[in-house]
Amino acid sequence: MREKLARRAEREEDVENVLARLKESKYLDDRQFAEGYATARLSNEGFGKTRVLQDLRHRRVAPALAEKTVHAVYRDVDESALIEEWIRRKYRTTPREGLFQEDKDLASAYRRLLRAGFRTGEIVRVLKKFAKNPELLDSFEPPEETEE
Repeated sequence: MREKLARRAEREEDVENVLARLKESKYLDDRQFAEGYATARLSNEGFGKTRVLQDLRHRRVAPALAEKTVHAVYRDVDESALIEEWIRRKYRTTPREGLFQEDKDLASAYRRLLRAGFRTGEIVRVLKKFAKNPELLDSFEPPEETEE
C-alpha cells in the first residue's frame, strides 16, 4: 500500500499521514485481511493450505502472520474431503466412471491439484479412488514437501 501511495502522492509526508489514518480507522489491518482472504479461498474456491499461504505471501502479508492465519483457518478441515470436493466440482460434467480413464488425464489432475495447494500424499490417496489405473500413481515422483 505504501508503494502505491508513494507513486501517486505529491509529498512523501502525505503517505505516512494517510497510512496512519487508515490504520486508525482499521481499514489497514493485515491480520483481518489474512483471515478474510484465507476463509474466502477455502469456502469459495476450496484451495489447499499451500496455495492460500503462497497467495498471502504474494500479497506481502508477513510470513509468520500468514502461516498462523492459514493454520487457524484450516485447523478442522479434512484435506481428503476437500480434494474430493474439488475434483467433483472441476470435473462435474464428466461421469465418475469416465474420470481419469487415460494416464495423461490422471497426470493432469495430479498437477492441477498440486497447483491448487494440496499435499502430494493426500492427492495420491484420493486420486487412487477415482483412477482407472491407480498403480500409475505409485510411480509419481512427488516434489519435496515442507511442513509449514
